[in-house]
Amino acid sequence: MTGQKLNLTSAEDAHAFITERAPSHVKVGFFDIDGVFRGKFIGREKFLSALRSGYGFCNAVLGWDVADNLYNNAAYTGWHSGFPDANLRILPESGMILPFDNETVFFLSEFAGSAEAICPRGVLRRVLARASDMGFAVKAAMEFEFFMFEETSNGLHEKNFQNLRTLSQGSFSYSALRSLVHEDLYQDILDTFGSIGIKLEGLHAETGPGVLETAIAVDDALAMADNSSVFKAFMKILAQKRGLMATFMAKWNAALSGQSGHTHLSLWTLNGKPCFYDPSATYSMSKTMRHFIGGQLAYLREFAALIAPNVNSFARLTPGFWAPTAATWGVDNRTVAVRVIPGSENSHRLEYRVPGSDVNPYLSMAAAIGSGLLGIEQEIEPDEISTGNAYERQIPIARQLPPNLEAAAEIFGGSKAAADLFGPAFTQHFAGSRLFEARQFTRAVTDWELKRYFEIL
Repeated sequence: MTGQKLNLTSAEDAHAFITERAPSHVKVGFFDIDGVFRGKFIGREKFLSALRSGYGFCNAVLGWDVADNLYNNAAYTGWHSGFPDANLRILPESGMILPFDNETVFFLSEFAGSAEAICPRGVLRRVLARASDMGFAVKAAMEFEFFMFEETSNGLHEKNFQNLRTLSQGSFSYSALRSLVHEDLYQDILDTFGSIGIKLEGLHAETGPGVLETAIAVDDALAMADNSSVFKAFMKILAQKRGLMATFMAKWNAALSGQSGHTHLSLWTLNGKPCFYDPSATYSMSKTMRHFIGGQLAYLREFAALIAPNVNSFARLTPGFWAPTAATWGVDNRTVAVRVIPGSENSHRLEYRVPGSDVNPYLSMAAAIGSGLLGIEQEIEPDEISTGNAYERQIPIARQLPPNLEAAAEIFGGSKAAADLFGPAFTQHFAGSRLFEARQFTRAVTDWELKRYFEIL
């Protein structure tokens, strides 16, 4: 079963399609603060009404962590608010026939009204509006690594997430053997996402047992964040319908490399001229590109909570595991945070290598683009280029990533630049949510602690 991208451009188009097709119910959904996919079925008439005036979800959906625990430090929602509905607007251009069993009609939504200030998609839209005001359009592409397991959801819990069986064993990156042995799975992935307008430029076996990596074809930045969010959610659905499990957590096994969410970016003028390429400059980097990278490096520490948003994110950011640990840059160097990828006028770009696969694409992209825009506004030059192994460089604390989520949240919450770029309401809400997450972890008793202390102390 394959889906269909509906190619609608307006609420009127969506109204006409639903009226003609006459489904009894339509699926609507959105991505929350953590990038978790939430939604519901609503009746046809309610959907048609919602195209005009939106629809509601209890505002607790913006105050829950990934386990539906309510933040105890949020101003926007909580018991003090009485949990009214938050309004959402339907995005007609997102309309599709889901690529699964029942040809369900589906539309994405984003938060409106008072909730728009802390809506992840709204945050990225505001950053892109700032870019537009500066005369820039942003093109982006994202890559995701993810592990596949021969497990079910019930099985994972019954096994207490121990002794898991990966789709394959050993580390054979780019293995043609494995991609052909599992050709039906690979082809299903390509067909599924192609049918709904998400073009996968690449799909291959990555280093590690059961690891796949995909690259989503370049698009406008907001469309890329939509496509990336849908890819992560629908990939998990596709896997589970096959009796498999896919995970995008940053690092599920301490002995293995983590899973990246690398982001490729370039700036263009509003009439379609590339802004990063200057053939007369060193490494063909235009002044705009240099300042953009300078801003990304200068604000990497302040914005780290958006790029490494979970406790587990920091387990990936360790030397020697293909993930950067500090604000470094280089040319075609995979040990740095920002990698310049030389190319033609149209392909010259940068790769932002800090995000893991666990990121909320709207927020990680907002951080990557927003910090670059600040660099252009403030004419920030990048520091010394890294050649060879960037892990061996001595980096000042101000250019190192925070050591953990709690530190990242504290820094983000106190950032004037974050409040300016993303809005004070979002900055405080998100910082509080990360502090809540970090403090949930401090109360946990891990297997490591039991093995280390149980008998001997």
